[in-house]
Amino acid sequence: MAHHKHSYRVSVAWTGNKGSGTSGYRAYGRDFTVEASGKPSIPGSSDPAFLGDKARWNPEDLLLASASACHKLWYLHLCADAGIVVVAYVDEAEGTMVGGDQGHFTQIVLRPKVTIRAGDDLQRATQLHHEAHKQCFIANSLNFPILCEATFEFAAE
Repeated sequence: MAHHKHSYRVSVAWTGNKGSGTSGYRAYGRDFTVEASGKPSIPGSSDPAFLGDKARWNPEDLLLASASACHKLWYLHLCADAGIVVVAYVDEAEGTMVGGDQGHFTQIVLRPKVTIRAGDDLQRATQLHHEAHKQCFIANSLNFPILCEATFEFAAE
C-alpha cells in the first residue's frame, strides 16, 4: 500500500508581551494566536493554572478537540460507507492530565452521543467506533489510551 505524505503548517505567535518581555515569571502574558493560511485565527493561552486566560483555547483543550474531531470524522466516514445514516453527533470528551512542570495526559475519554436513522443497525454502528479508533491519525500518534463510551438514539421517523 502506498503511503501518502501530508504536511501541515501553522504559525503560533506569542502576543503576551506586556512591555518588558519575559523579565519575570509574572511579567508576561501567556496569550498567543494560532494561524494558518485561509483559516480563522484561534486565540490561545495557557491553562489558568499556569497564569493563562480562561477565555482562550489552551494547548490541552486543542489536543482534546483534535482527538475528538479525528475520531468523529473517521466514524462518520465509516458509517457512510456502511450505509448507517448518522443525523447528529455530539461528543462531550474529557482528558486527564497529571503532574506539574513535567505533566502529561494519562487518558482521553470520548463520550459521543450519536443519533442514527430509525431502523439502522445499532450493533454495527457501535462496532464502527472501534474501527474509527483504529483509523484515527491523532489516536495513532499519542502515547496514552483514548477510550470511547458512545451512546446512541434513533431519530424520530
